Amino acid sequence: MSRGDPGPGGRDRDPAGRARNARPRDALGRPLPRDAAGAERIPDDLVLPPAQALRLAQELLDSERPFHAHEVLEASWKSAPAAERDLWQGLAQIAVGLTHARRGNARGAAALLRRGADRVAGYAGSPPHGIDAAGICRAAREMAARIDRDGAGAAGALTTRLVTTGP
Repeated sequence: MSRGDPGPGGRDRDPAGRARNARPRDALGRPLPRDAAGAERIPDDLVLPPAQALRLAQELLDSERPFHAHEVLEASWKSAPAAERDLWQGLAQIAVGLTHARRGNARGAAALLRRGADRVAGYAGSPPHGIDAAGICRAAREMAARIDRDGAGAAGALTTRLVTTGP
């Protein structure tokens, strides 16, 4: 089977049987028909040094592409040293929370923003890579509260930067 072709049961699988993410998606990560053009994708095998991953994720967040930022942060989570995995996972969850807000899913958005903030909070005392863990945690929790109060449309943009010192 080639990349993008469904395997048994109609699901695209790699040679080891793991599901692949080859189906085209819109700008918010929603699956499209297999013959649709779709938004440009982040490669499944992306591996970037932390500074580059943070810079790219920030660019994607700034251009209102939180699903793509999530993919970058998820790739960093999967390749990070064990001591940093919760941080990267939390950042990815916050980006997914923003994605859910853009999709109009208030409950999912607030839940993921809080879950991500809880993970990131553990790094507020000594965050690696210049990540503004305290600011991100605070902004994500404030956004979740706004969404709870006023709905997904009240999410707005993540108002803090991922890093306080430059990559």
